[in-house]
Amino acid sequence: MINNVVLMGRLTFEPELKSTPSGVSILNFQIACERNYQKANEEKKTDFIDCIAWRQTAEFISRYFSKGSMIAVEGSIQTNSFTDQNGNKRKSVQVVANNVSFCGSKAESGTNTNPAYSQPTPSYATSDNSDFEEIVDDEDDLPF
Repeated sequence: MINNVVLMGRLTFEPELKSTPSGVSILNFQIACERNYQKANEEKKTDFIDCIAWRQTAEFISRYFSKGSMIAVEGSIQTNSFTDQNGNKRKSVQVVANNVSFCGSKAESGTNTNPAYSQPTPSYATSDNSDFEEIVDDEDDLPF
């Protein structure tokens, strides 16, 4: 089964890094994404999408993004059913961010104004790549 989401939008509030009682980093954030279509004589509509990031991805967002920053998010949709305090059954939908990336220029996003961060920081994936070896392009070993 496929559950994959790719979004690009702006953070709607300042991200606040928290941690679980066991010390795992967690960050809830929301991005505003304009819809691709609009009816004639109407303004474009915007969707506000709730997201959550865990561990290093949460720390990365907290460190390098702020309210209004453009962000690209790759992840999956997660739903939760619950009963509210009035006894009504509710459902929440959020995107679990697996990978995030910078979008646009630093001047546009207003982030990383410190000269120490003059080089773009790569996107960060939560998967552990320590078991993989770097592929070396050595043309001498090609069979043709």
